[in-house]
Amino acid sequence: MKSRIAVTTAALLLPLVSGAAGKAPAKPAAAEKQPVETTYHGTTVADPYQWMESATDPKVQQWTDAQNAYTRTYLDKLPGREPLRQRITELLSWKSPSYGGLDEQGGTLLGLKFQPPKQQPTLIVVGSLDDTSKERVLVDPTQVDTSGKTTIDWFQLSHDGKKVAVSMSKGGTESGDVSVWDVATAKAMPNELVPRVNGGTAGGSLAWNAKGTGFFYTRYPRGEERPPVDREVYQQVYFHALGTPTEKDTYALGKDFPRIAMTDLESSDDGQYTFARVANGDGGEFDLYLHGPKGTWTQVAKYADKVVSARFGSDGAAYLLSRKDAPKGKVLRLPLTTPTLDKATVVVPEGQATVQAVVPTKGRLYLLEQLGGPSQLRMVDLTGKALGLVPTLPVSFVGGLVRQGADDVLFVNGSFTQPAAWFRFTAADGKVTKTALARTAPIDMSDVEVVRTEATSKDGTKVPLSILKKKGTKLNGNNPTWLTGYGGFNVSINPGYSPLTGMWLEQGGVFAVANLRGGSEFGEEWHKAGSLTHKQNVFDDFYACAKLLVDQKYTQPKKLAIQGGSNGGLLMGAALTQHPEQYGAVVARVGIYDMLRTELTPNGQFNVTEYGSVKDPEQFKALYAYSPVHRVKDGTKYPPVLFTSGANDPRVDPFHSRKMVARMQAATASPKPILLRANAETGHGMGTPLSARIEEEVDVYSFVFNELGMTYKPNATKKVAAPPPQ
Repeated sequence: MKSRIAVTTAALLLPLVSGAAGKAPAKPAAAEKQPVETTYHGTTVADPYQWMESATDPKVQQWTDAQNAYTRTYLDKLPGREPLRQRITELLSWKSPSYGGLDEQGGTLLGLKFQPPKQQPTLIVVGSLDDTSKERVLVDPTQVDTSGKTTIDWFQLSHDGKKVAVSMSKGGTESGDVSVWDVATAKAMPNELVPRVNGGTAGGSLAWNAKGTGFFYTRYPRGEERPPVDREVYQQVYFHALGTPTEKDTYALGKDFPRIAMTDLESSDDGQYTFARVANGDGGEFDLYLHGPKGTWTQVAKYADKVVSARFGSDGAAYLLSRKDAPKGKVLRLPLTTPTLDKATVVVPEGQATVQAVVPTKGRLYLLEQLGGPSQLRMVDLTGKALGLVPTLPVSFVGGLVRQGADDVLFVNGSFTQPAAWFRFTAADGKVTKTALARTAPIDMSDVEVVRTEATSKDGTKVPLSILKKKGTKLNGNNPTWLTGYGGFNVSINPGYSPLTGMWLEQGGVFAVANLRGGSEFGEEWHKAGSLTHKQNVFDDFYACAKLLVDQKYTQPKKLAIQGGSNGGLLMGAALTQHPEQYGAVVARVGIYDMLRTELTPNGQFNVTEYGSVKDPEQFKALYAYSPVHRVKDGTKYPPVLFTSGANDPRVDPFHSRKMVARMQAATASPKPILLRANAETGHGMGTPLSARIEEEVDVYSFVFNELGMTYKPNATKKVAAPPPQ
C-alpha cells in the first residue's frame, strides 16, 4: 500500500506536573462483561467484550462517549497544557511549504504542496524547480470541500501532460473517487467521475492509455454487485473511456484474482504497455501481468517467481526487481517483445544492500537501496556496470525519483536533523543541486547528534537503533526518552525530520527509533523473521532496544515513553503487556489488539498473509500467545496509556482500541490512567486536517510530559529558524 504563535512569558512559565499531584478525575464506569467463548483447535478463549465490536450499538456509543469525556477531563486540566499547545501549533503551522509526490509527463511537472494554514495539501503545476513563484494551483481540495476534510489520495498525469486523474476521499475514509482535470485550465472535466477507485483496504491505482482518451483503473464492487461484507475486497481492473458513463466501463482483468488482491498499475512512457502488479494481501506475494499493443493481458510472473516490482525502460525492455534466491533483491531485464521470465537476464545481482526500487533512464539504472534504516541511491549502466553513488546526506532517506531528460533525475532527500528537500542530479557532471522545493526548518537541529548503534535481541539478532540527543547530553539515566518502532509489512522506518522531535530534544529529551524485524531494512529474510509465526521476534527486538536505552544510562523505565501506530500500535500493546515494568508512558495510535478477531474485518483479511490466521493451528498458537487484549493480566500495575482511534478508519477497526481499553481498565492495579481518545471524524491518519492533527499532538505531548513528570521550559527554545517569507 503505497506527506506551525507568539505567547506571553507568564503563560509559558506554567509548570507541567504529575497528575498524581492533583485530584484525579473520576473514572467512567467499568465496561459491561457479556461472556462469549470460542474454541480454536481445542483451546477455549473467553471474550467478554465482543459486544463492543458493533459501532452501531447505542451501548457501545454511550460507552465511547463516556470514555472520551473522561479523557477530555483528564487531559484538558493538565497544568502547562496551553504553553505546549502554543508551541506545537507554532511548529506544525510553520508556513514554509513542503512538496511531495512529484510526477512528470509530456513536459508537465506536478506535485503535492502542503503549506499551513491550509488544512490539506494542494496539487500544483511546478513551473520552475528554481523559482516557486512560477507554480500554480491545479486542484485545491479545500476549495472542493470547505470543511477541510477532503484530501487528495493520489494523482496520475496523462502521457501528454494535458490531463490529470485525481483520487479524492473524505473524512479519513480513503474511499476515493477519481475526477479528471484539465491541466491548462485547472478545471474539472464535466461528467468525468469514476467512483470507488481507491480504498483503505486494497488501495487504488490508474494508468492512462497512449492517447489520453481513457485509462485502466482499480475498481471495487459497486451497488449490489456483491453483499456488503464483500464490498471492500474483490478489487478488479476496468477501463474507462473519457466521455462515456462510468456504468459502461469495460472489464479488463481480475476475475481470477484472490479475494484480497491489491493492484498497482503503471504504463510505459508511450502508453503502449501497462503493468498490473497484483499483491496477495499484505504479505509480500505478487503476480505480474502485462497489457501490450495487441490489446491482451498476459501473466509475466507468479508468486513463486518473487518479482516484487517492475518498471519500463527506454530501450524496449522492462526492469524487474526479483527476490527469488536473492532476498535482498536482484534486477532482471525483460525484453517486451518476448515477455516471459525465461527470456529475462540478470543485470544487477544481489549485493550487500537491499534493493527497494529500480528506476531506469535512457542509459542507466538508479537503485534505491536500504541500509538497515538509512538509504542510498546507487547507479549502474544498462549492463549492470557500477557507476557509483549519488551524493546524499549522511544517515538519511532517499526516495521519490523522477526522470528528467535522458539520464538526469530528481529525488527527495532528508535526515533526522534536516527537512526533506528535492534535489536534481545531472548525470553528465555527477553534480547534485538543491532545488527551490525545500522546506525550511522550524527548529534548528544542528546541535543534535545521531548515534547509530545496535541492541541484541533475545535470540542474539543485532537490531539497529538510531538515538537522537543534544550534543553534551549526560548519560546519567535521568533523561526523558521517547522510543518508537513499527516492525512489519516489509516497511522500513527511515530517517526523517520532525519538528515535534526537535521540541522534545530542546526540552532535554532523547529520541530513539528502532529498526525491527518484520520491516525491509535487511531484505526479505528480515521481513519473514518478523511475520506470521515469527512475530514475537518483533516484540523481543523492541524490548532489547528499550533495555539498551536503560542499560547505557540514557534513561530509566519511569522516564521512558514509547509510541507506535497501526502495526506499531500492536507493537505498543505487546510491549506494555509483556513488559509493563519497562515503560513510564505509552501512546498507542490506531492499533490492532485482538489478534483472534482482526481477520473478520475487511482490512484484517488483507493482513492474514502478514500475521496469519486463526484457522491455521500453528498460526493461531502464535497469534494467541501475543495478542495484547488476551495477554492483559488482572492485578498488574500497568503504565499510563493513551489509545487513539478514528471512527472512519478503513484499515484498523476502532473496536480494537475499545476492547483493549475496557480490558486494561478492568485489570490494572495502578492508579495511572488508561485513556481512550476516539475521534468521530478521522480515520487511520491519512487525510487528517491540520487542525485535527494539532489537537491530537497537543493531547499526546501533554499526556507524555505529565506522565514522565516533565515541566515544559520555554527558555529551552533557543535555536529557532527565522520565519519564512509570507
